[in-house]
Amino acid sequence: MGVSGDARLTAPAYRRGMTTSTLQLDDVAGSRTWARVFAAIYDPSLWVAERAGMRGHRDALLTQARGLTLEVGSGTGLNLAHYPDDLADLVLAEPNPSMRNRLQTAVHRSKRNARVIDARAEQLPFADASVDTVVSTLVLCTVDDPDLALREIARVLRPDGQLLFIEHVRSDSPLLARWQDRLARPWRRFAEGCRCNRATLELMKACGFRLDARPAAWRAMPPFIRPLAIGRATIPATRGQAA
Repeated sequence: MGVSGDARLTAPAYRRGMTTSTLQLDDVAGSRTWARVFAAIYDPSLWVAERAGMRGHRDALLTQARGLTLEVGSGTGLNLAHYPDDLADLVLAEPNPSMRNRLQTAVHRSKRNARVIDARAEQLPFADASVDTVVSTLVLCTVDDPDLALREIARVLRPDGQLLFIEHVRSDSPLLARWQDRLARPWRRFAEGCRCNRATLELMKACGFRLDARPAAWRAMPPFIRPLAIGRATIPATRGQAA
């Protein structure tokens, strides 16, 4: 349109006596407000989809968890009820303060022996080869640097460790993939960073993971986020060369 995005934003701001710094602070405040709202509506907005099949997907997957289990991006704790009772330790990592507050409440109510920590998937506070199971459900679409997150997961996993995942992924249908591309930007803003068109399985393979995955559908959700990949990923014995 001949006018940059910055010009469209700053010119009216200065006419109102606002500075760029003020605008940035307002953006941050708005982002924090939406983060709180999004955390509050997250569980209710997924209620139908959970009953339509996602709860079953979680249960079937998480019964495979064993040993020291680390869940990245634990959100509000929708996975809590599906973990085995005999885990050596369950650590729930969630960097979003609004989500983490609700996660703490969910853990308390569940009376499950689990620890909640403030940690991003891209920087996990665990020693090399110290974790038996990493769990990622609807997380790798949201992290800012998925390659770094996957390398961190590979780093902390023991040689016989496993990554259990449910991720919505880029569609194999060219038509639906184009819609994912078109809706990627507004959806990312609404869904707190979710990239609905991210080719997550390809990224996992590129980071050295061996995949045992199956396609599924996130029923009762919008078509552009409906394609799912569910499965188990491991690092081959030659992990030093693959990663």
